[in-house]
Amino acid sequence: MTSESQLAEIFEQHRPRLRALAYRVLGSWSDAEDAVQEAWLRLARQDADAIDHLPGWLTTVTGRICIDALRSRASRPEIPIDQDLPELVVSDDAETPEDTAVLSESVGLALLVVLGSLRPDERLAFVLHDMFAVPFAEIGQLLGRSADAAKMVASRARRKVQDVPQPAGDRRAQREVVDAFLAAAQGGDFDALLRVLDPDVTWRQHTSRGVTVMTGSSAIAEAVRRGQGARITARRVLVNGEPGILAWGPTGRPLSLMACTVRAGRLVGIVSIADPARLAGMDLPQDPQAPASAHQRPRR
Repeated sequence: MTSESQLAEIFEQHRPRLRALAYRVLGSWSDAEDAVQEAWLRLARQDADAIDHLPGWLTTVTGRICIDALRSRASRPEIPIDQDLPELVVSDDAETPEDTAVLSESVGLALLVVLGSLRPDERLAFVLHDMFAVPFAEIGQLLGRSADAAKMVASRARRKVQDVPQPAGDRRAQREVVDAFLAAAQGGDFDALLRVLDPDVTWRQHTSRGVTVMTGSSAIAEAVRRGQGARITARRVLVNGEPGILAWGPTGRPLSLMACTVRAGRLVGIVSIADPARLAGMDLPQDPQAPASAHQRPRR
């Protein structure tokens, strides 16, 4: 008979996987933690010895909790889930073992943004099947549909996700491209910007006024060059495990955060946040050149 302490130990072994699943579905670390904790509470009320396959049971239960949360969220019109950004992990690009553990559970920002635009059933079906290899028969039970219907839902989600640029190459190569982009932007070098941008690059910008999308290397290079000369400090950081750029104003206040997707030696996708309210609520690295007073975070 499995004791409570043994059950807790087994559950902790599965916690990182369950948290990664819930984060991909919900786009929120705090909501993901709540979902995983609820899965533990449900397990604690079960006869664990009667569960044939505990990993599968935990995946199914966590998925059911997540789909209920998504449907509840979608029913509240005050929450614009189709335009909202997920919670991000932003750190200096020299991560500690703790950072590495969290980043291993994260997923690229560009993909999360698109996942957030999917319907709850599409999002769950895609994440469970394409990311965690859950059979369609089990997904269908979660959605209250047949296995074939669940397969169609996942296929529909896959078509919406297929154009999302996926990073390729090792981290060092990605860093070199982001560094080249940053150097060209700071120097106002239009030709160098064109060399580092893919011709079909897409830049999705989240500002206080809403979301805008810019496409094409020439348009983006020109927009970046127009901002040259502003009094900002910028350096490379990690955004959900991918190299990005964080910029601060002269007082040390964060001005923008960019998540960059690199493929074949060029930037193919950029997602940026330039909304002061959103940036103020994020846990971001500090500007090392800012006055000491700027490093004092306000109490919340």
